[in-house]
Amino acid sequence: MAAGAMRRALPLVRQLAGRTPVVAASPLAAPSRGAHPAPSVLTAAAGTSASATTLAPSAASSVPGPAKKMTGAEIREAFLSFYESKGHTRLPSSSLVPEDPTVLLTIAGMLQFKPVFLGQAPRKVATATTTQKCVRTNDIGNVGVTARHHTFFEMLGNFSFGDYFKEQAIKWAWELSTGVFGLPAERVWVSVYEEDAEAEAIWRDVVGVAPERIKRMGAADNFWSSGPTGPCGPCSELYYDFHPERGTQDASLEDDSRFIEFYNLVFMQLNRKPDGSLEPLAAKNIDTGMGLERMAQILQGVSNNYETDLIFPIVAKAAAIAGVDYASAQPAVKTALKVIGDHTRAVTYMLSDGVTPSNTGRGYVLRRLLRRVVMKGRLLGIREVFTPAVAEVAVALSAACDPAVQRNAQRIYDELAREESLFATTLERGQKQLDEYLDRAAAGGKAIAGPDAFMLYDTFGFPLELTQELAEARGVDVDVSGFEAEMEAQRQRSKDSRETLDLTAQAGLAALAAAVGPTAFTGYSATRGAGRVRGLMRGGAPVEVVEAGDRCEVLLDSTPFYAESGGQVGDMGVLTAHGSGEAAAELSVSDCQKAAGGSVFVHTCEVKAGQLRVGDQVTALVDEDLRRRVRAHHTATHLLQSALKAVLGPDTCQQGSLCNFQRLRFDFNLARGMTAAEVAEVERLVNGWVAAAAPLETRVMDLAAAKAAGATAMFGEKYDDTVRVVDVPGISMELCGGTHVANTAEIGAFKILSESGIASGIRRVEAVAGPAAVEYLNQVDGLVRGLSGQLKLKPEEVPARVSAMQAELREAAKQLADLKAQLAVAQSQALVSQAVTAPQGGKVLVAELAGGVEAKALQEAAVKLQEALGDPAAVVLASRVDDKVNFVAAFSAGAVKAGVQAGKLVGAVAKVCGGGGGGKPALAQAGGKDASKTSEALALASKMLNEGL
Repeated sequence: MAAGAMRRALPLVRQLAGRTPVVAASPLAAPSRGAHPAPSVLTAAAGTSASATTLAPSAASSVPGPAKKMTGAEIREAFLSFYESKGHTRLPSSSLVPEDPTVLLTIAGMLQFKPVFLGQAPRKVATATTTQKCVRTNDIGNVGVTARHHTFFEMLGNFSFGDYFKEQAIKWAWELSTGVFGLPAERVWVSVYEEDAEAEAIWRDVVGVAPERIKRMGAADNFWSSGPTGPCGPCSELYYDFHPERGTQDASLEDDSRFIEFYNLVFMQLNRKPDGSLEPLAAKNIDTGMGLERMAQILQGVSNNYETDLIFPIVAKAAAIAGVDYASAQPAVKTALKVIGDHTRAVTYMLSDGVTPSNTGRGYVLRRLLRRVVMKGRLLGIREVFTPAVAEVAVALSAACDPAVQRNAQRIYDELAREESLFATTLERGQKQLDEYLDRAAAGGKAIAGPDAFMLYDTFGFPLELTQELAEARGVDVDVSGFEAEMEAQRQRSKDSRETLDLTAQAGLAALAAAVGPTAFTGYSATRGAGRVRGLMRGGAPVEVVEAGDRCEVLLDSTPFYAESGGQVGDMGVLTAHGSGEAAAELSVSDCQKAAGGSVFVHTCEVKAGQLRVGDQVTALVDEDLRRRVRAHHTATHLLQSALKAVLGPDTCQQGSLCNFQRLRFDFNLARGMTAAEVAEVERLVNGWVAAAAPLETRVMDLAAAKAAGATAMFGEKYDDTVRVVDVPGISMELCGGTHVANTAEIGAFKILSESGIASGIRRVEAVAGPAAVEYLNQVDGLVRGLSGQLKLKPEEVPARVSAMQAELREAAKQLADLKAQLAVAQSQALVSQAVTAPQGGKVLVAELAGGVEAKALQEAAVKLQEALGDPAAVVLASRVDDKVNFVAAFSAGAVKAGVQAGKLVGAVAKVCGGGGGGKPALAQAGGKDASKTSEALALASKMLNEGL
C-alpha cells in the first residue's frame, strides 16, 4: 500500500518528555537475573511506585467508536472472509525476507504480487486476499510518539489481476467498511486523485457518499507510481472521522487529530513510458491495503493503536516487568512502553522468518530494533534480561497472522536472551567511554563533541537523549548540531539500504523477459541442447544483433543451463550459432540468472566470434566438468544437513547455503561452536552415506503432499504449488530445484574445511566434495610432504616436531624478554639523577628509553625507578617501538595520596599520540599509534605531574 497518511511522516521527535535529574545509580547498569528493578529516571518522574501494576488503557472518551466492537482477530477474519465470499483466494502472508532484491524487508502487501503486476509472471489466481506482515523503519522516530506509527504492522489486502476494477473495488470497500465493520456512513470520508473524475462519480453517484465528504487531492497523496516508468495509477483513500461535530467546512484530511486513513485503493490503470507520457494498461489491476492496527483502534474505541488488543498485552507485560502503572504514567513512560510493544512484535516475527542480528542489512535492522527495546527497558529501570518474557506475549498473539512464529518460539527466546546479554556488555563499555567524555568535558569546560556523541550512539547504542540527560547531570552540554552532522553523513552512506519499493530496477531486462515468455529448462537430463534466441540485451537495452567483443545477455526459448537459485550458482559454458554449415557465432557463457519471477533464464555472455541475431538457432553446451563439480557439492549439502541434524539435534535448521564449483557453504542455527568430535562425526556420516552408493530419486508432487511426506524446505525459498523433491531414501528428503548426482557414490569424497560463527547464534560449515575434495587433499598432501622434507622427518613425525619447535620458540622469546627487561632496568638506573623535585616536594621523572623497549620491560623499569626515588615519587617512561609508542606510569603511595593517578594520567598522555590506556592509581600503561608525538606527550606528563605534586 502506498500514498496518503499511511505514507506521510510526522516530524521526528527526538527528546523524551518530562526530563528529570538522573538518579545516582546509572540506568545502564549491567542486568542481573532476579534483581528487583530499581526506580528509574522515568519512573520517578511519573510519580509511581515500583509495585504499581494497574494496566488498563487510558480513557478515550474523546474518541467515540462505531456501533460494532471487534477484536483484532475478528477484524482480520472478517476482512478475509468477506473477500473470500466475493470469489477471492485467501493466500498466506509472504516472509519478511523478500525475494525482491530492491528491498531489505517486506514493506507492503503487494510485494509478493509484484511480478504479476509488472507482467513478469503469469497470474495463478484472478483475485486474492491476504493479511501481510510488514516491517518499515523509515518512521522509527515516530513510533510510540504518534498514535499510529509502527515498525511492524499487518496489512489486509484485496487484489485483482485484470479481473474487476474501479467500481467493484469501491463498492466492496464501502460494503465492508459500513456493513461488515459497521462504521457510520456519515463518519467515512473519501479522497480521490484530483484528475480522477471517474472515481469521484462512483463514490458520489453509485455509493452515495455526500459530495462534501469527498476530497480531491494531488499526486503526492493520491497517485501511486512504481517508479519513473512502469505501472501507475490514481488512489482513493477512506478516512474515519473522530470529530464530526466540527463540521465539513474547511475540513482537512491531513488533520491527524480528527481523521485516520484506514483503507487505500490503488487503481493500477496506466503505464508511464520513458518520455513521461501515460498510456492505458491492457490489464488493469487493483491493489488495496487496510491497516489492521488502525481499524482496531477505530472499532475498539481507544485513543491510539498501541492500546488495542493487538499490541496492548505486550505493553502491559513490559509495564508489569518495569513495575509501572501505564494508565497514570507520564508521556515519556508511555512512549517507552509503546516502543517496547511495537519493536518486540517486529523482532519476534523477523527472528521467526530467519533474520538474525548482525551489523549489515536486515540483520542490522533487527539488532537496531532490539537494542531500542533494551534501552527503553533500562530507562524504565528494568535490570534483568526481559525481552524473552515480553516476546512470549507477542508469540501468543501471533497464531492467526503467522502460525510459524509459535513453532519457532524457543529459538526466538534464545536469540533474544543472547543478544540482550551481549548488548548489556556493550552498554557497560559504553558507560565507561561516556564517563571519560564527561570527565574531559567537565575538566575543560567544554561540551561533549558531536562525533563523540555519535560514536556512543553508533557503537554502543546510546540514544542522544540519554547522553544529553547524563551530561546534564554533570553540568555538561552536548554538541547536538555536530551529532546531527554525523548522523546525516551516516544516512548518506546507507542510501543503498533505503526502504523503497522500486519496481523499475532492471526495467529493460524485466520488460524483455516478460515479452519473450518462459524458458524451458532441459538441464536435468542433459548438458547439451538446442534453443532459439528470443531476446538480446547489450548495455541495459534490447538489441537485435550482437557481435564479436560485445558483452550481452541472451534469452533462449529452451536451455540446459541451470540459472542460479536455491544456493546453486548458474552454469557456465558455450553458445554456438550455426549458419551455412559453419559456426556463425560463438559466445562464452559466464553466468545464468533468472528473471520475470524466475520463469525466464538470462545467459550472461561474451561474443568471441561472429554475430548473433534474435531468431537464430543455437547449440547450448554446459561445461560438464563444472556441472559435475557443482552437482557433487549440492548433493553433499543435502547430506550435510541430515548429518548436522543427526549430530546436533532435529531443531538444527538451515540459514543459508552456497554451492559453487570450488566448495560448498552451509549456514545453520547453533548457539555455540561445534566440538572437534562433532565435526568429525558429521564428516564420518556424510562419507558413510557416500560410500553406501545410495541412489537419488527425484519426483514432482504437490507442495502439501511433499511437506506431509517430511520434505525439508530450503531457507528463504518460495515454492510453487507443485514442487520437485530430491530424495536420498532414508537419509535426506528436500524440496529442491537444483542439479544432483544420480548416486551418492558419484560424490567421491567429502571433507569439512572449517566450522565457524558468522553471526550471533549462526554457524557456518565450509566443505569440499567430489573433484574439489581430491584437489584439496592433494594440496594438503603436497604441503605436508614439503614440510617433512625440509625437516627431514616422516610425515607422521611432523606434528610432534612442530610442537617441540613451538615450545623452544616460546622459551627463547621468554629469555629474550627477560634480557630486554634487565637491559631496560639497567638503562633506567642512569636516569635517577634526572629526577626533578615538584613544587610540593615530590620527585618526578619523565623520560624516554631508547631501543624499542616492550611494555612489560618498560613497566619493570618504571617500578624500579619509582622505588629508587622514594616516596612521594612519580615516574613516567616511554619507548618507541617501530612507529608506535609504549607508556608506563608508576606512582608511589604518597603521590597517589597527593591527588595524581597513574591510570588517568597515562590515558591522557597516550591520547596525544592517538592512543589510549589506563590501569590502577599506582601503576598503569598505555599505547600510542603516532610515535612522532612522543615528546609532546611526555611534556604533557611533566606538566600534569608538576601541577599535581
